Amino acid sequence: ANAVKEELEAFESHLPPGIQTAIINDRSETYRQRATLLVKNGLLGLILVLLLLGIFLEARLAFWVMMGIPISFLGSFLFLPYADVTINMMSLFAFIVALGIVVDDAIVVGENIYHYRQEGMSLMQAAIHGAREVTIPVTFSILTNIVAFMPIYFIPGTVGKTFQMIPVVVCIAFAVSLVESLLILPAHLGHQKERRPRGVRGWLHRRQQGFSHAFARWVRERYGPFLSLTMRHRYITLASSLAVLALTLSYALSGRMGFQLFPIVESDYADGQVMLPYGAPVERTDAIVQLMEQRAREIAEETGHPYLLKALITDIGIGGGHTGRVRAELAEPKIRNAIMSTDAFTRRWREAVGEVPGVEFMRFASDTGGPGGRGRPITVELTHREMDVLEESSDALAATLATYPGVEDVDDGFRPGKQQLNFTIKPEGRSLGLTAREVARQVRHAFYGAEVLRQQRGRNELKIMVRLPQQDRRTEQTINDLLVRTPGGAYVPFREIAELSRGRAYTTIDRRNGRRIVQVSADITPRSRAGEVLADLRTTVMPQLMRQYSGLAYSFEGHQADIRESMGSLRVTFALALLAIYAMLAIPFRSYTQPFVVMLSVPFGIVGAFLGHLIMSYDLCIPSMFGIVALSGIVVNDSLVLIDFANRRERQDGFSCRDAIHAAAIQRFRPVILTSLTTFGGLAPMIFETSRQAKFLIPMALSLGFGILFATVITLIIVPSVYLTVEDVRRKVMFRGSDAVSLP
Repeated sequence: ANAVKEELEAFESHLPPGIQTAIINDRSETYRQRATLLVKNGLLGLILVLLLLGIFLEARLAFWVMMGIPISFLGSFLFLPYADVTINMMSLFAFIVALGIVVDDAIVVGENIYHYRQEGMSLMQAAIHGAREVTIPVTFSILTNIVAFMPIYFIPGTVGKTFQMIPVVVCIAFAVSLVESLLILPAHLGHQKERRPRGVRGWLHRRQQGFSHAFARWVRERYGPFLSLTMRHRYITLASSLAVLALTLSYALSGRMGFQLFPIVESDYADGQVMLPYGAPVERTDAIVQLMEQRAREIAEETGHPYLLKALITDIGIGGGHTGRVRAELAEPKIRNAIMSTDAFTRRWREAVGEVPGVEFMRFASDTGGPGGRGRPITVELTHREMDVLEESSDALAATLATYPGVEDVDDGFRPGKQQLNFTIKPEGRSLGLTAREVARQVRHAFYGAEVLRQQRGRNELKIMVRLPQQDRRTEQTINDLLVRTPGGAYVPFREIAELSRGRAYTTIDRRNGRRIVQVSADITPRSRAGEVLADLRTTVMPQLMRQYSGLAYSFEGHQADIRESMGSLRVTFALALLAIYAMLAIPFRSYTQPFVVMLSVPFGIVGAFLGHLIMSYDLCIPSMFGIVALSGIVVNDSLVLIDFANRRERQDGFSCRDAIHAAAIQRFRPVILTSLTTFGGLAPMIFETSRQAKFLIPMALSLGFGILFATVITLIIVPSVYLTVEDVRRKVMFRGSDAVSLP
């Protein structure tokens, strides 16, 4: 872009006086802003992760664990070109998503090594024993992460192409992090030298060790007794958690949270479109466009800051002389935030222009060009074989839509086209040997003209046409009185051999499955309320309309079609991913019941994602669903390691079931908390980002961040109770089976 601007400056010097160039759309600036934003959030997340690691682990261990992040990212750069991935906004966001997750396996390995180091083992022995003990759960946790992100890769359509890069980048980073955490990290920790830190490092080390010991004591003295209480009353704990789950899911699925394709991202410009009846003079279109321009300038002047409006770009005639568009380029976001947002400007603009008589359709928008700016939130497609029925039904539906609160810029979708005269040959005309083609040719020659001669005059060719005089071409009566020559050489009046009727020359005729269609569309504020309007249309308005117009059918298109396509694919791939995760968990556990205990975190993670959207005042959208799908593999990691440790204590150390899960929860409390905090810390800068450039990515970060936080509570409190409940059921089944065998 900079090279183009340099060439443009040189080009302007050769232009004639009075001719200038202007850049009306510079996407490179948008890309620069977004890339800078993502890099800044990534660095902030990295710093937060390092601080959290430094608080819970000793400084050197925190440093080597944190190094797993740059090693994983730099290693993934080696493989991204083979996956046809470039450095762009989506791939950068994928690295931010992976920022706090790729360090989870390193935390589990590093913390376990740290645990054995505190028990008195040497550095090398602790590194070998600690890494070997968690190899299987860490490997399967990475595999579940990869499987959980894969459904996003198979999303069809434009939405899928937008987000397809995220699972590719994240999965490659996960694979590299697995190698780093199991091979590179233990080697670094095992070859450290035993030396006591001094000076500032010594002071920090003593403070960190003091916090570490106090935290471990709090876990034993506070969390331990509380966990014992919940385990004793495990059925009450389980019932309470299921009640919270049912309440949250029922609220979200009721539609009260709202759902839309993408979050609304405010654009740098406001768009105004106008459409007049087909065939309207271009002068009329130009007059309305000038009115729109004048009102836009007046709004900017009323604010007292005329520089709010940078430029007005006008297009007339792109879709015909009856169409026009005005784009109001506004100042940069910092200036708009202090004066007037694009949305506020657009609303003032719509009110200032008001209702214009003779206009078929007029629309103002403040979010065109973004990921959710294509299409309209409310689009109802009507189908019927008769065009007259479509015209009446689309007009009735548009009038009904206009009565809903918040619905604006309703378009009935019907474009009648230019008026025309149709004729049908009478039986008398056919008996004289006349055909429709022959009659049309003679009428065309009479009014448009017939070429009789071409002459060459110098370098130009002159075409000579013969037609009726102008005064005879002004009235319809001339057609009726026109004498048509028959094949026999006789002349008969047009009205004797054909019938005239008025009709329309439709500019476009759209069909689906052989039936003509018309799309009635509208905008709504807020967009998340579109589902409520569509639900009311489905239950009340459309059935009545179908009874009124026999043979009429309808479907919801536009944004709803994109949502239907994406969610339909996501349901299938998500179910397959859960099945694959279950199969993977059954391998290390050697059980078909314990994977259900681990996967209990998935629905509670979804509860956390919903609560995060409510807390941050965000509506659910397609990126939110992508985050929830990816969350399903991440939230099982802590439960996986916890149950694996409980099984080890029960099988190898001879612990009872209750003591095993209690000891495992105490020992794994710190890494579980630490992995959740680092994941949330890596995503926190993006979650709390206020820039509009990141708005359509924030919902996915919300689902991941808050879902993991909530699932952590489930892992540390509810999973042990469920673990014991499953054991209770197993023992009762075995007891009944033994009784049955002992009966005579």
